[in-house]
Amino acid sequence: MPLSEHEQRMLEQMERALYAEDPKFATALEGSGLRTYTRRRVYQAVAGFLVGIALLMAGMVAKQVWLSVVGFLVMLGCAVLAVTGWRKAPKPGEQPAATGAAPQAGRQGRQRRSLMDRIEQRWQRRRDEQGGSQ
Repeated sequence: MPLSEHEQRMLEQMERALYAEDPKFATALEGSGLRTYTRRRVYQAVAGFLVGIALLMAGMVAKQVWLSVVGFLVMLGCAVLAVTGWRKAPKPGEQPAATGAAPQAGRQGRQRRSLMDRIEQRWQRRRDEQGGSQ
């Protein structure tokens, strides 16, 4: 059930007030941190992959098979992290999908929702609780 025009205006006014009062906090609640987190994770995985290559080559030069195997495993693990992190990253300008219909979707991957989505969900929950008890 969508919010009425009055409720939407009230929510927009609350959001503007939050931005005016504490813009840093409001920006942190938006959900853009997910993209930054996944990008950082991919960069770390690439750096780890390069360390794995160095270990692999050092093991070959020193004729230490175990060091080469460790290097290969580091490379493999970092490649998996980079690929999974890259797939989960939302595209620039894309909003994370709002979960609400299927409970299984929340278990698969909880994505951060925008401030407005969370406020709307809380509002609807309170409204349902009040309507159900009357």
